[in-house]
Amino acid sequence: MPSAVGRLHHLVVDCPEPRALASFWSAVLGQDITYADDDFVVVAPDDRHSGLAFQRAQDHRPPEWGDPARPQQMHLDVMVDDVADAHARVLALGARRLTRAAAGSGHGDVYADPAGHPFCLVPRPVWAPPIDGGAP
Repeated sequence: MPSAVGRLHHLVVDCPEPRALASFWSAVLGQDITYADDDFVVVAPDDRHSGLAFQRAQDHRPPEWGDPARPQQMHLDVMVDDVADAHARVLALGARRLTRAAAGSGHGDVYADPAGHPFCLVPRPVWAPPIDGGAP
C-alpha cells in the first residue's frame, strides 16, 4: 500500500443552514458541535477529532433521490443496533424516509436529512462492536 498523502479531516456538506443541519447530525450521531461560526459548523467526537462539517451554500439545491438530474452528491451510512428504534428517532429529529430496503438485504432504509441529503440506517454487522461501545 502506498504511503498516505494525508488523512481525512472533515466530510464537508453544503447546506442552506449549517447550524440547523449540524444540530440534526449531532443528535443522530451523539456527538457535539465542536466548532461553529455563521457559515461553518463541525460535529465531531471532540475538538481534537475530525468529523462532519456543514458549510453555508446560498443557492443550495438538495439532491432528489432517484433523479439523475439531481443526483445524491454524497450520502452517509449510519450504523445502528436497532433499525426500528433508529428509524423512529431520526424521524423525530426531522428526517424523512425516501426508500425502504429489501428485507434481509443487509442494506439500510434511505432517509433524507432536513436539508435533503440522503443517508442510510444500516444494521450493525456482527463484527462491529455495539453502538454503545460494548462488546459485539
